[in-house]
Amino acid sequence: MSETGLKELTMQIGLLLFPNLTQLDLTGPFEVFARTPGATVHLLWKTLEPVRDDRGLHLLPSKTLAEAPQLDVICVPGGPGQIDLMLDDEVLEFLRRQADGARWITSVCTGALVLGAAGLLKGYKATTHWASHDQLAMFGAYPVQARYVIDRNRVTGGGVTAGIDFALALVAEMLGEDVAKAIQLSIEYDPAPPFNAGSPAGAGAAVLDRMRGVMAPMLEKRLAASKVAAERL
Repeated sequence: MSETGLKELTMQIGLLLFPNLTQLDLTGPFEVFARTPGATVHLLWKTLEPVRDDRGLHLLPSKTLAEAPQLDVICVPGGPGQIDLMLDDEVLEFLRRQADGARWITSVCTGALVLGAAGLLKGYKATTHWASHDQLAMFGAYPVQARYVIDRNRVTGGGVTAGIDFALALVAEMLGEDVAKAIQLSIEYDPAPPFNAGSPAGAGAAVLDRMRGVMAPMLEKRLAASKVAAERL
């Protein structure tokens, strides 16, 4: 037990930090994991140079892929840069190698498609961002419409903000609900959005059509990459 009275478990947690990711896919879970008793959290990429997210924020990796220890938890965020990762043999091999020894193989948003491209979701229930949900089946996963999905040692979160929910649920699995609840309170995670537009069902047809139009070019690229990645399995 720690000085706070919370059960501790020494663990190594690694989040993939790659160019053109959606930073909240990473920083939401990072905020939770960094507050987890006994956890050491790594931001991992090929080099230690600053990484630019899809909106212009620069983040620093803490270790290279080659320097990463064997991880207890490996987490892949999503974002437009995920498209390239599905065909990146160095990243896919890193994930496969880490998955052999990891206790939990996880993702947020379209990071699930990278796990799929690595062959790590075949036969597992999973979720991802609503706009790419239909691509999960291409990798042998069973798509589930949910904020997060836990299937054995695979844990997948929905789009972007769902990463906080995913991380709290994973902490509860690893250390118990009391630890997860304490972290939730510490970050005052008590969402009360001003609009019920966070899902296709709540947003309404007009907003949904508008967003599909904005996202169409990127979604076409993602689908094409998913098809190639699925054929390589």
